[in-house]
Amino acid sequence: MKLGLISLGCAKNKIDSELFLGLASRYNMQLSNLEEADIIVINTCGFIESAKQESIETIIEMLDYQQNGKTIVVMGCLVERYFDDLKKEIPEVNYFIPIRNYSELHKLFQELTQSNDIKYLDYQARYISTPKSTAYLRIGDGCNNKCNYCAIPLIRGSYKSRAFEDIINEAQMLADKGVQELTIIAQDTTAYGSDLNDMSLSKLLSTLAEMNKFKWIRVLYLYPDEITEELIDTFNKYNCLVNYFDIPIQHANNKILTSMNRRGTKEYIRHIINTIRNKIPNAIIRTTLIVGFPGETSKEFNELKNFVEEIKFDHLGVFTYSDEDDTVGFNMYPKVRQSTMDKRRDSIMLTQLNINTNRLEKLIGETFEAIVDHYDEDINLYALRYYAQALDDVDGYIYVKAKYLELGKFYNVTITDFDEYDLIGEIKKED
Repeated sequence: MKLGLISLGCAKNKIDSELFLGLASRYNMQLSNLEEADIIVINTCGFIESAKQESIETIIEMLDYQQNGKTIVVMGCLVERYFDDLKKEIPEVNYFIPIRNYSELHKLFQELTQSNDIKYLDYQARYISTPKSTAYLRIGDGCNNKCNYCAIPLIRGSYKSRAFEDIINEAQMLADKGVQELTIIAQDTTAYGSDLNDMSLSKLLSTLAEMNKFKWIRVLYLYPDEITEELIDTFNKYNCLVNYFDIPIQHANNKILTSMNRRGTKEYIRHIINTIRNKIPNAIIRTTLIVGFPGETSKEFNELKNFVEEIKFDHLGVFTYSDEDDTVGFNMYPKVRQSTMDKRRDSIMLTQLNINTNRLEKLIGETFEAIVDHYDEDINLYALRYYAQALDDVDGYIYVKAKYLELGKFYNVTITDFDEYDLIGEIKKED
C-alpha cells in the first residue's frame, strides 16, 4: 500500500509529518507521490487565516483524487481546532485526525492495512524529510505565553518539555544517520526545562554540544525576556552552537506589547540584543513582527519602524494581524483596516530591504563555510547556506554555479555578489 503526504505550516508540523511517515513505514506502507498513492494525507496548519485558507484549498484539491479510489486523511492543527466543523462541511474526507488523537493512530493504520499490530509514534523511527545532513529536533510542545493574538495554546495546549533523556537519545540517533546540522525547535525553546527539575535550555545545549556529534547546532524561537546571560555565554562557549538568535519580538511599542500580552518592553528588547552583539560580535539576529494589532495607530507603527531602523536586524519578517477565533485579540478594538496593515507591512519590508542591501554588500569578498542544501533545477545553481541562514527557507541562500557539489557536504564559499535577500558565491579553491 502506498501513501503520499502533504505537510503544511511550520517546522513543528513537519516533525509530526515525519513521525506519521515513520509509523506508516512500520505498517509496511511505502512512501510515494500523490499520483501513485493509495492514501493521501494532508497535515494542516491552523495558525492564521491565510494558513487556514491554504489548508482548506489543499483538502478540496486532494478530493479530486478520490475519483480514482484514493483514501483522503486530514490531520493537524486545523483539524484539532475545527474538528466538528470540518466533518460537517467536508464530509467527503475519509478520516479527520485531530492532534489529541495522535496516540491512537494505530487504529487508523489497523483499519487501513487490516492489521492487528499496535504501534505508536516514535521519535526513534522518524522519517527524516529535510535535506541531507540536516534535521530538526523538537524539545517541547505547546505554549504558556498566551499572547492575545495567538491560537497556539488553543491548538497545542500548555507548554510541555520533552524528557531530557529522550532528546539526547534522539540526537544520537540523528547523528548516527549522518546529521551534521541540528536545528532545535519548540513553540518557545527558551521555556525548555521550566516544567522539569534542575533543567534549562542552557544545560540541554551544553550536553548536545559536548556530544561532539554535530558541526552546527542552531536554535529557533527564543522568547526575548527568557534569554539569560547564561544562555548567551553558552552560545559563546561552544563552537558548534551557531551564533544565530531567532527572537520574535512582534512589536516595539510598549502599549502595543502590553495589549498583545507580551512580557518585556522595547527597552529590554534593545538591552538583550545589545548584550548579545557585545558578547558575540558576529551574532545573527532574526525577528518577526506583527503590524495592525487592534489599537495600533500610525504613532505606534512609526515607533516600530524606527526601532527596525535602529536595531538593523539581520533577518526580519512581517505579518499583518489576523483575527483568530477564541483569542483575546478577536474581541479587541479598534480594528485596523487590512489595506492599512498591508501598507505598514510593505513599508517595514522596504526599510528592511535597504538594511539588508547594506549588510550583504559588506559580505562581498568574505569566505564562509556553507552546507549544500539542494540543487535548484530552475536556475541550474546549487543552493547553500552559511551560519546566518536557517533551514526553514526564510533567510535566503548562497547560490553557486558548479559542475558537481555533494548534497549535505560543507564547502568554503567566497561571496561575489548578492540579489535582494540571496547571496551569490563561488567555491573557494584549495591552496
